[in-house]
This record gives sequence, C-alpha cells and structure tokens, in this order.
Amino acid sequence: MEYIYIGFITNTHGIKGELRILSDFRYKELIFLKDYKLYIGDKKELYIINQYRKHKNYDMVIFNGINIIEQVLKYKGSKVYINKDDFKLEKNSILDEEIIGCDVYEDNMYIGKVVDIMKISPNNILVIMNNNKKY
Repeated sequence: MEYIYIGFITNTHGIKGELRILSDFRYKELIFLKDYKLYIGDKKELYIINQYRKHKNYDMVIFNGINIIEQVLKYKGSKVYINKDDFKLEKNSILDEEIIGCDVYEDNMYIGKVVDIMKISPNNILVIMNNNKKY
C-alpha cells in the first residue's frame, strides 16, 4: 500500500473526539467525505470519517466509533495519510506528491532531483537537490 501525506493533527476540539487537521492538500473535497479512509500516525492506523466540517483554516473530523476526547488525545501532532489506491483523480492528472523523487532536466542537462514542494499560493515551488544543495 502506498500512502500520500495530506496533513497533520494539530489538536483536538471539544470533548466528543473531534480532531483539528491542518492540511494544504489540493484535493480536499475528494477526501474529506463521510466514510473516506484516513491513516493516522507512524503505524498508519486506519480510521473512517464519520463527520467533517471546515473551521477557519482547519479540517475538522470525527471518526467512526470515536465519541470522547480520551480516544484521540494520543494523535495530537500525528501525520495524516490516505491510501493512493483509494484516491481517484481525473484521467491524465497527477498529484504534486507524485513528482517528489523525480529527476529534473533542462535542455537534456541533469539539474537534480525533486525532494520537496513548497506550497505557496498561488504557485507551488519545487525544491531540487543536487550535490547536497537545495535549489
């Protein structure tokens, strides 16, 4: 299974197990849906969204079977992932995250390898590594 990082849990909200996720994932409207699967933490524990709402800059979720804050406190600061196989894009579309690790060439000359993407509105900036230097 290949996972795609979509954000991280910044905190809980209220006492009923709601989590506050900070995400700059471009296709939120396709994943923050009832019954969509999210994977939490280093162990990629599977949880299914029961409720979703937008609050300020956060994506607020409650998972199936979660109804008290004590069940989710351990996930504060955890990364959130989706399964690439669960995520469906239109034909000939790719995720930004899929170009990480790709080689970059200009006029047939090797420039380096994509190591990160800085998501700065309105454009993204590719971070390229070559000879232990980032550009």
